[in-house]
Amino acid sequence: MSSVNLIVGSQMGSAEYVAEQLNDELNNRGITSQLHDQPEFNNIDQQNTIWLICTSTYGAGDYPENLISFVEDLTQVNDLSHLKYSVIALGDTSYDTYNLAGRNIDALLTQKGAMKVAERLELNILDEPLPEDTALAWIDSWIAQTGLK
Repeated sequence: MSSVNLIVGSQMGSAEYVAEQLNDELNNRGITSQLHDQPEFNNIDQQNTIWLICTSTYGAGDYPENLISFVEDLTQVNDLSHLKYSVIALGDTSYDTYNLAGRNIDALLTQKGAMKVAERLELNILDEPLPEDTALAWIDSWIAQTGLK
């Protein structure tokens, strides 16, 4: 069975809280998962795992500070064809850079050959009083798409 590595990009805490709730839910369902709130590329398994990246967008479409070095290391890798991943993006549609960090990391992983196992979940904090509830409702379909049991 595969495991899940939850990789968090959070500036103000919303994405971190969503990822923590998902981590608890996956563990409660017997799916091995690990939360990385200060992700270091070389310390995160890439084999027999699915990366679930949960990130907000900061400033003018930037990655949150805790994700910047991870993305810089990721950019240096040529081939991630062995890696499976999904992205959850949190943002605010009142900004023209809505969910840009999530969209950018999704595109970067695809460019590096990683296999997307489910379409990106985009959460608009203006529509989501509790984004973690929407993510928890989504997790059933995500588990089915990934083949995790």
